[in-house]
Amino acid sequence: MSTDLDDPRFTAVGLFTEAFTGLMNRFATQFEEHGLSAVEFEVLLRLARSPGSRLRMTDLAGQTSLSTSGVTRVVDRMDRDGLVRREACPSDRRSSYAVITTAGRERLDEVLPGHLALVQQWFIGQLSPGQLDGMLESLRTIRDAVNPCAAAGSAEAPSASAA
Repeated sequence: MSTDLDDPRFTAVGLFTEAFTGLMNRFATQFEEHGLSAVEFEVLLRLARSPGSRLRMTDLAGQTSLSTSGVTRVVDRMDRDGLVRREACPSDRRSSYAVITTAGRERLDEVLPGHLALVQQWFIGQLSPGQLDGMLESLRTIRDAVNPCAAAGSAEAPSASAA
């Protein structure tokens, strides 16, 4: 039995991948101008947007493209650079938190205006408000299905009473 290579599922995944890759390529140059990799920017942004500007390391791994060991390596490097610090979890000594530092917040503040301009130009500005709303809803649905722990530790995470 031959697979239909014109199957729209191939097209959907291909377009999503191509759009993501194109956006990341546009962002990478701007991140490098500020001495950050894309993943370091993502770590700083996720920490800054989280309650208390902190996330458990396992939650940070769930929200990024990194494994738990990958998050450990990135956070350790960023800790050496003074952008984040690790804190022990008072209720579970096996866990630790990554916390954005003042220097990390300052670096993020330097990057954000240019980053938001690129986001507007190459992503948001390409869509009508209705298209954007629909896309955000669709992306959350897909994210929650394929990576349900991605919202863990964030303000977006569902509360225990909502479960």
